[in-house]
Amino acid sequence: MRFFIADDDRAVRSILRQIIEDEDLGEAAGEAEDGSQVEGHILQFKQIDILLIDLLMPGRDGIETIRRIKDYYSGKIVMISQVEAKEMVGEAYSLGIEYFIHKPINRIEIVTVLQKVKERIQLENSIGDIQNSLSRLVNRTERKARSQYKNDNSLKEAGTFLLSELGMMGEGGAHDMMAVLQYLAEHEQSEPYEKNIPSLKQIFTQVAERKLGAAASQTEINREMKASEQRIRRAIIHSLDHFASLGTTDFSNPKFETYASKFFDFPVVSQKMKEIQSKDAKPLAPARVNMKKFIHVFFLEAKLLNETMKERSM
Repeated sequence: MRFFIADDDRAVRSILRQIIEDEDLGEAAGEAEDGSQVEGHILQFKQIDILLIDLLMPGRDGIETIRRIKDYYSGKIVMISQVEAKEMVGEAYSLGIEYFIHKPINRIEIVTVLQKVKERIQLENSIGDIQNSLSRLVNRTERKARSQYKNDNSLKEAGTFLLSELGMMGEGGAHDMMAVLQYLAEHEQSEPYEKNIPSLKQIFTQVAERKLGAAASQTEINREMKASEQRIRRAIIHSLDHFASLGTTDFSNPKFETYASKFFDFPVVSQKMKEIQSKDAKPLAPARVNMKKFIHVFFLEAKLLNETMKERSM
């Protein structure tokens, strides 16, 4: 069972994580200190079974967070808070939470509630497995089509998740990166590669031709290639700024540790961190990013996430 904990009190998050681990309830797969850091599609992608969320948080409270994620997250929600107002508790239940636990945290109550939620999930999963088995027996062809669609979709989900983790989701180059990912995935089917990928020129040419269609002139294709490359470069530099800021604030930040050294050369990240820390507003030097390395790592990481998603769904 995979848990995500959202609470602005670090001590509470630590206690809940400890209870989950000590009682062998599952894995604490993520946490956040505010509701604004909780996104439904990310919870869904991480396959979070149970979200533990505080009601009162400084940025975005638990009720507003549930409203925002309910259309994207299908897991169970348990709310934990000091609030005892019946109206607020009632509103939380109306939004679909499973239980409302009052603070201060009682270990026995937490374990009992989470065990009940786990049992409900396991029962629902068992019913779902039976229904899936019957469906497969009724129509094998339809099952194969659904499976293929899911696998294709999972690569897109992996790419979208990575863009979010890299701080690139809102950038114009995000769409170009997804187009590059799709091209590389299809290209590898006919020409498998591990250490090397097609040249940047080949990648941008193919992506531009796919976007503009067969009727496009070479001038139009060249213009789109250059524009796409510039959008991606700006998005990568934005990602570099994002990780340099994380590293400056907390060098042990999990995202910084996981992604910064994979996607960027350390001297480049270090330079950007020094820039941020410097009182001088002028950059120490223009940031140089290795675009081909970034694209290659993005493709490999998306493939790895895609395979992980497939394995978990089996």
